[in-house]
Amino acid sequence: MILDIQREELLISQLADLLKNDRHVAVGAASPIPGAAALLAREEAKTFDKRLRVTILHSNRYNNFTDGARELFDCAAQGRIDTFFLGGVQIDGKANINLVGTGEYPKIEKRFPGSFGSALMYFVVPQIILFREEHSPRTLVKKVDFISAPGVSEKGVYRPGGPKYLLTNRALFKFNKSLQKFSLFKINEKETIENLIKLTGFDFDVDKEITQMPHPHTNRINILRNKIAPMVSEFYPEFANRVWGI
Repeated sequence: MILDIQREELLISQLADLLKNDRHVAVGAASPIPGAAALLAREEAKTFDKRLRVTILHSNRYNNFTDGARELFDCAAQGRIDTFFLGGVQIDGKANINLVGTGEYPKIEKRFPGSFGSALMYFVVPQIILFREEHSPRTLVKKVDFISAPGVSEKGVYRPGGPKYLLTNRALFKFNKSLQKFSLFKINEKETIENLIKLTGFDFDVDKEITQMPHPHTNRINILRNKIAPMVSEFYPEFANRVWGI
């Protein structure tokens, strides 16, 4: 049976595939797609008798911290978080992210919430997945207007963490730390490399074997819609209603 897969479900599925080897995944506020992906990976891990801990700051049920972000930062600094998600108003080719605003600092044209500990998480969490749905020259830029958190650090700087992937609604990139550059290795269905080049503000490498983002199998979609969606509706009700109508 061929299911009608929504764009959000494809992104959730793709992110869940990147979490299979984790022990603890943490998700910040206002991150419904990463949150759903973490819960999906947690549910599927049970099939293999594995335990995946998921912390979602926007949730009461999936957040054991009593002191909010302070405990999150402590947990990350102790090496007890494997994966965290970061986004950005702008992301550039060196994986620098901008969460402050656009325009020449300090004369910012448009202001956004700010960095809120993103630099710390970027430095100490082993796998940072950059996630930005919009794939355009406006968001994926040659150089960010302001560096909220740097993608790479100078030699001698202690940094066990950093960017590993960048996922958009069109493609999945790996980040090469030594080359300080992204490499394209998966693209969305009906997408082309030529179009991605036009829509990306920075230069990137292309893997020798590009593959399409796989469509979730029927069992995964059933788990997502029947088990994960009701969970997500508790802390991201508007998202769950828009995507799944619940």
